[in-house]
Amino acid sequence: MATSKFFFTIFLIIFPSFLLKSDARGEIAVYWGQNEQEGTLTKTCNTRRYAYVNIAFLSTFGNGRNPKINLAGHCDPDSGKGCRRISNGIKNCQGQGIKVMISIGGGGGSYTLTSDGDATAVADYIWNNFLGGWSNSRPLGDAVLAGVDFDIEQGPGDSPHYAALARRLSAYNNRRAGKRVYLTAAPQCPFPDHWLNGALRTGLFDCVWIQFYNNPSCEYSSRNRGGFRRAWRQWTSSIQARKFFIGLPASRSADGSGYISPETMRSEVLPFLKGFEGYGGVMLWDRYNDVQSGFSSAIRGSV
Repeated sequence: MATSKFFFTIFLIIFPSFLLKSDARGEIAVYWGQNEQEGTLTKTCNTRRYAYVNIAFLSTFGNGRNPKINLAGHCDPDSGKGCRRISNGIKNCQGQGIKVMISIGGGGGSYTLTSDGDATAVADYIWNNFLGGWSNSRPLGDAVLAGVDFDIEQGPGDSPHYAALARRLSAYNNRRAGKRVYLTAAPQCPFPDHWLNGALRTGLFDCVWIQFYNNPSCEYSSRNRGGFRRAWRQWTSSIQARKFFIGLPASRSADGSGYISPETMRSEVLPFLKGFEGYGGVMLWDRYNDVQSGFSSAIRGSV
């Protein structure tokens, strides 16, 4: 009888852990800033759909350029008030536990890193103007962002200087009184990424949201399930990161290819992804297209 009670007690202790594991949920990340019709940052976060919001983009930097943000029609950084009013939206999001990042790069803009010294200068600019440092010309006001998202899509292939940028930003962790500088990245799904392989190999990134769109060789389709699954396995087994997200267009019109219907996400794609340690959730391009399609609402319960 004593033995039976012992095993019953152990069962009661262990069984809830299985329940918690089976109920583990991923999160949704979204890019915001490239279409004024997507609504404000406050409205975005008040939906409670997103765990991460990437402000897109710091699209000019490096090689002696004056760094500059481009938030499409949301605000004009060159005007008198600039984009500092965005600070209130950032603080509202943070008050809800949402991590707000500054995303650097993007498909347009003018950026490159020409040396490790150049990378250090850009990192110091980002620290002082968006993170925990100080500057009298902070583009987004006095809000302190959670970290930096690397969305590098142009310039020399696999530049070693983005690794230097990641290391310099990570070194600022020691100056934030217990708060981390989060690093995230949005590589293309063909492995290794053409621009960020060296940076990702540092092992410093918290989240990697892999762009499984505009890349027919590895994006999901009914005729390319194998290619998609091989790519996901390779990314999650080759790169050290805390979490991996599948990056997708939030509507059919959001990008050239790679859209997956919510029904297919729920029935096939997400069950596959959840079988991997390090699964983090879904990244969406972008908030405007999510507003149009309702994609995040349709998959949220299954992520």
